Amino acid sequence: MLAKRTIIGFVVGSAIIGIGVFSLISSIGFQTVDVNETFGVGDSTSYQITANSGAQQHMKITGEKFDIKLSSPGTGLQIPNDEKDGTVESYEDELILDWVHQEDGVTRIHIQNTGSTDLEVDASLNVTTDPILFSYHIIVITSGVIIIGFSMGFTLRKPKGF
Repeated sequence: MLAKRTIIGFVVGSAIIGIGVFSLISSIGFQTVDVNETFGVGDSTSYQITANSGAQQHMKITGEKFDIKLSSPGTGLQIPNDEKDGTVESYEDELILDWVHQEDGVTRIHIQNTGSTDLEVDASLNVTTDPILFSYHIIVITSGVIIIGFSMGFTLRKPKGF
């Protein structure tokens, strides 16, 4: 017969292991991040999009006037843009960027609102998860195993003298 503490520990440990395994499996591959942000007059923002080759990205920027600086991994700019990599360009009203990552790496986008109205950024980005998250998921699973191990100790008989 198992002790009540053993059963509770087994249930809690199993739940923690289940959460860790689910998180580990769901973090494999591309993760879609939807961005819907508004920036006031004079505000700026930066986006760093880490993705593997083949990741499709979409970004719509709406505002009276804004400056944008783009850079992408590899040689040359892979985002649709007339200027050279890393130069600042000014836009008015609306800009729609649709691109596919041709190489693994980080695309950097810096946006500065230079108009007299709010700037809206609406994007759907496919990013790869940070590799350190794999370690976090393994730590959660390991902690569940340790909880089950300690709770199983409650079923053992204590030797004489304890």
